[in-house]
Amino acid sequence: MAEYETIRSVGAGVRSAQIDEGLKAHMNKVYGLMSVAMVVTGAVAWAVGTNETMLAAIFGSPLRWVVMFAPLVMVFAFSAMINRLSAAAAQLFFYAFAAVMGLSISFIFAVYTGSSIAQTFFVTAAAFAGLSLYGYTTKRDLSAMGSFLMMGLIGLILASVVNIFMASDALQFAISVIGVLIFAGLTAYDTQNIKTTYLQHAQMGDQEWLAKSAIMGALNLYLDFINLFMFLLQFLGNRE
Repeated sequence: MAEYETIRSVGAGVRSAQIDEGLKAHMNKVYGLMSVAMVVTGAVAWAVGTNETMLAAIFGSPLRWVVMFAPLVMVFAFSAMINRLSAAAAQLFFYAFAAVMGLSISFIFAVYTGSSIAQTFFVTAAAFAGLSLYGYTTKRDLSAMGSFLMMGLIGLILASVVNIFMASDALQFAISVIGVLIFAGLTAYDTQNIKTTYLQHAQMGDQEWLAKSAIMGALNLYLDFINLFMFLLQFLGNRE
């Protein structure tokens, strides 16, 4: 009996170690996918944002509405199609989305100085790293704040759409403050959710599902980073 208990304990320890290693590999893949998407976004935003002809053609015409709302449409489409896509197709779609996002935010290079954009990016990166690390290591269950944050996000999107037509500085300031708080919370929440989801499904051995789960996790963290950056830029950015 004692030998059986020893064997079972060793077996459980091996499985736990395998899950820990798998979790590390999974999180590394999530952050890797997110980093590549950030590079794609930055390259497209810089290429378009520093080209006055392209900027005028896009943002000086009705095409700007397509560019502004295309990322939102693509996110909803991606969420609806993810189960029908292969992992390779989902990853390709993610990078295509990152390129479109770069196109939609390319105007920042015409509005803000390059040094303030770089400064805000590094501030965002430091804040994101801290918040994501907290979400990964904390023992506190953050799932309760998920519904609250999503409700706040929906309200934030609606307020942002309304302010496109109102152009209210006061409302824009309030949106920016609330936006920073919401996406700071979402960064920690999404990181913990990615970790929890992996631990719940790790023993099933469905590699295709785990690959797509990593892509969806990378998408969520990517959106957290981009939105946190854009809202912080409104506070820290120096206008041209």
